[in-house]
Amino acid sequence: MLDRALGVQLQTDRAFPFAQVAPVLRQADITVGNMESALGDIGSPAAKSYTFRAPPAAAESLALAGFDIVSLANNHAMDFGPDALLQAITLLNNSGVTPIGAGANAAAAHAPTFAEINGLTLAFLSYVHVPVESLGFDTETWTATAETPGLAWADPAQITADITAVSPQADLIIVLLHSGYEYVEAPSPPQIAAAHAAIDAGADLVIGHHAHVLQGVEFYKDGVIVYGLGNFAFEIDGDPETAVLHAWLDADGVRELAFTPAVIQFGGQPRLATPAEASAILQKIYTLSTFLSSQ
Repeated sequence: MLDRALGVQLQTDRAFPFAQVAPVLRQADITVGNMESALGDIGSPAAKSYTFRAPPAAAESLALAGFDIVSLANNHAMDFGPDALLQAITLLNNSGVTPIGAGANAAAAHAPTFAEINGLTLAFLSYVHVPVESLGFDTETWTATAETPGLAWADPAQITADITAVSPQADLIIVLLHSGYEYVEAPSPPQIAAAHAAIDAGADLVIGHHAHVLQGVEFYKDGVIVYGLGNFAFEIDGDPETAVLHAWLDADGVRELAFTPAVIQFGGQPRLATPAEASAILQKIYTLSTFLSSQ
């Protein structure tokens, strides 16, 4: 969420929001994340309690940090309306960062993004399921239609159809899922249903966000679900513990997972965790994961 203090700081220092973690982000063959705000300088705020908008320069900040793909399928991407969403898509594309999970219509919002990595074709899809925010706004009203801009809604049947359609074109499928209950460490029933539907349909890895706290990892059938990584570059009162997920994949799926623990500092900038902090964060992820094992 590159608004508030981070949004001010990056106007004069594009690298600032991710300066202390960018070396880790840039190590990956491909780096993905969630853009938890509108992005640009047009539109009017939606009738909801919290609206976030990053300045246009934030697109460059994401590119400098090493992000290749960011999801816009979340409950803040349309905080300033459909035209602002389309502006965000343009700004990101112009900066070399590919947005997913949103578009000018439903076909665009559900379209996969492909990446060729070491001889493998990876397909990325993204969805949101936040039917009612904690303060009452119904994000489902932002669902893209055949004729209107919007987001890819996480309907399990549609997730199944999308993955079935893309499977012949990809060796590996990664799904980003914005779902769950805010500030709750356990995944919600709709969150689990959407994640399981993705794996059942053929996805190899599901990466979750929205809860603002760390959640556990589930090894489900032939896939892996990381339900929530907490906040990251995010100025907010709440849990400062977070982590960068590393996933090694081969033709058979997820071969290995690891986490680089981080802590969000005052003002929203993440830094790498100290050894003691890292130990506590990793233990929390492990403990939360023990309740999710299905095999």
